Amino acid sequence: MEVMHTQDMSSGRKHVVGTAVVAHRRRSVLHGTTLLAAALFAGNVFAAAPEANGQTPNLFAALEHGLRPSTLKAGELLPGWSLQDRMAHYHVPGVAIAVLKDGKVVQAAGFGVREAGTREMVNADTLFSVGSVSKVVTAATTLRRVAAGKLDLDRDVNTYLTSWQIPKAPAFAHDKVTLRMLLSHTSGLTVWGFEDYLPGEKLPTIVQTLDGVAPAKNEPVRIDFEPGTRMRYSGGGITVEQLVLENTTNKPFETIARNELFQPVGMRRSTFVNPLPASLGNIAKAHDKDGQRAALPRGWEAFPEQAASGLWTSANDLGTFVGTLLDSYRGKGGFLPQPIAMQMMTEVSPSLHGLGPRLEGDGQTRIFHHGGSNDSYKAWIEGYLETGDGMVILTNGTGGSKLMMEIRNALSDALGRGINPLVRTVELAPAVLADYTGAFRLDASVPNDLAGNLTGYFESGTLDVGITNGALTVTENKQQPITLRPLTPTRFIGPGDMTQLRFEFLRNAKGAVYAMVVDRGNSKVYFRRDAGQVVTQ
Repeated sequence: MEVMHTQDMSSGRKHVVGTAVVAHRRRSVLHGTTLLAAALFAGNVFAAAPEANGQTPNLFAALEHGLRPSTLKAGELLPGWSLQDRMAHYHVPGVAIAVLKDGKVVQAAGFGVREAGTREMVNADTLFSVGSVSKVVTAATTLRRVAAGKLDLDRDVNTYLTSWQIPKAPAFAHDKVTLRMLLSHTSGLTVWGFEDYLPGEKLPTIVQTLDGVAPAKNEPVRIDFEPGTRMRYSGGGITVEQLVLENTTNKPFETIARNELFQPVGMRRSTFVNPLPASLGNIAKAHDKDGQRAALPRGWEAFPEQAASGLWTSANDLGTFVGTLLDSYRGKGGFLPQPIAMQMMTEVSPSLHGLGPRLEGDGQTRIFHHGGSNDSYKAWIEGYLETGDGMVILTNGTGGSKLMMEIRNALSDALGRGINPLVRTVELAPAVLADYTGAFRLDASVPNDLAGNLTGYFESGTLDVGITNGALTVTENKQQPITLRPLTPTRFIGPGDMTQLRFEFLRNAKGAVYAMVVDRGNSKVYFRRDAGQVVTQ
């Protein structure tokens, strides 16, 4: 199942071979949770598309010693982790990676094994479940229909739906839901994500999922805030998007995706069919947090919510897909018209998302990305919009979430675009931290346009700041405390590896800490300290 940690947007659930050629697959084996045999990592050569000077740097060299965390304390040495060490550390048997430059896959390979205890090696064509990365692929499929004039981004989707309707929400002045809202997670629809289904479990129909009727495991998909006014990630909304595609074409979603995307892009190994047929072969099997085989006897779960989390694909296929989006955005390819690709890669206020992907950064550091997190599979895609660089990371273990972020750090450093620099924290005296403790209450007068993707993020409206084991923490509504790490005497960063929350305490001209600003990207919310706790120095 796909889950999102409260401090980031790395997954979204409870959680492409393309035109690139890989002449030699990297051969390496991870037996259960033991270390990868170093000899199997050494001496392999990866074919890559040549650059203008005829040379392509070996970006995968970063995997030998370049994995790192996203933050380190001041003075702390870079660890220089290897991929083999970290796969063993996180009990992840198999990984597949593709790296892009100028919109083309230049390196792609597999590492480790498809199934613990075997020598069935992962390669760049091995199929992995990719969780919520499915949503970006679904978005591209929908936008092809928009580009063809078959769908309108701003029309009430109920006018497209024939087999089911979004129930009316009379509590709100406006309850029209559009495709633009569904793709940007501003629709007001519920159901964050969906549980995985084990072998033998009956799978729900799409209407059963939308109504929350058994064998579906989720609550009904319904509107619970005015559409367009807030961002809340909704796998339920993407399931409505799938039904729009099916009802307007009278075809199953797999057929639509194959006609509109898989065949035009060259994603010959990809499918939304669930359960995945064993006959496709070369499948990365599921593993738990200890690296032990899961979802037996078949060896992988099923994800009937296809558009939201049901894609099975390979590093080669998914890399080609990322390159296709980059080329469309830069006007170098015809998959999507550039104006529509630009809309896809532009935030829809107040969301972190454009029409499908998440966006961040400016200028040469402008990127789109999305993560995926089913129970046993973790995935990541990222594209550098101005340069055409990018990456795909696929893993077949529950421990893959942190691993793939460390791989992302290594590849980001190797690409050298300054996208994901190491953040160094500082040390603060206990007396400094003590000055920030107390209750802070959300100022609801801040307009949603400024609060942006943080509108409605803090549901209780109160944050309690305290000190736990010498570190500053923030707690909302008696939930698990979030540890803050200091960047300056007044500014702190929350946990996680991307789109992190940052907290700044405001001290007035009388020396009193009277407020706190929380920001993420271009969005800010403002908390006022309880009046009785503001003490002038």
